[in-house]
Amino acid sequence: MRVSISVTNYSWDDLKELDEVVRTADETGIDTVWVADHLLQADPFADPAHTEHLEALTTLGYLAARTERVRLGTMVACTTFRPPAVLIKAISTLAALSGGRAWFGVGAGHQDDEARAMGLPFPSTPQRFEHLEDTLRLARQMWAGDETPFEGRHFRLERPLNSPNPAVRPRILVGGAGERRTLPLVARYADACNLFDIPDGGATVRHKLAVLASLCEAEGRPFDEIEKTISTRLQPGETAESFAERCSGFADLGVGHVVVITHGPWTPSAIEVVAQV
Repeated sequence: MRVSISVTNYSWDDLKELDEVVRTADETGIDTVWVADHLLQADPFADPAHTEHLEALTTLGYLAARTERVRLGTMVACTTFRPPAVLIKAISTLAALSGGRAWFGVGAGHQDDEARAMGLPFPSTPQRFEHLEDTLRLARQMWAGDETPFEGRHFRLERPLNSPNPAVRPRILVGGAGERRTLPLVARYADACNLFDIPDGGATVRHKLAVLASLCEAEGRPFDEIEKTISTRLQPGETAESFAERCSGFADLGVGHVVVITHGPWTPSAIEVVAQV
């Protein structure tokens, strides 16, 4: 079982707190530090008008220099924030600077209010998923060193050169669990999926994994190739023993990687609870 933390609230007054949190994660065996890709604070428990929020990819570059072991990724990058080649180049740079510790967590995006506030494109849902598939196809091509012209539904690149190409290809995680659009893209392009901890005794997770298994079979791809991750929340005051029991339940469902969020900003003491698992 891998255990990661997801930083959804960037409300630190200065970088010392962020630095302490991530270095604690690096030193205690946490698998990955994920950061939310937003330009405005998106934590539902925070006031976006009065709570600061750092840009994700710049933050990950800083964290790469401050850590030695922990993996780093976006949970998840929105494909309409940046042109695909720019996003892929940024993740490639993170992979190079971190010694191969980069994830490429990516999704279609869902916050139209943020897009309107910041003047970002936010096309229709079908078009956003077409953008996502274009980005996934292009990432695979660029990381394979293929410089031939790329023709997607929305993007055309004459020469998608990626130099330097990372020696270790970033693993691709597609966020979301939609059965019509998202899980088919997981089966076709991704190394990992991300499901959600819904309090229904595991029924939803079992169903989603069964759908994904069927989609993998249709693609001619081994289901076991895909790393199954689940996002869950560490409750205030929750003990390591209680959390470990929850992780054991996820393992019984076939999930091998738990991504933990928390109320408000992470603290070193909260990470210590997770690390004990």
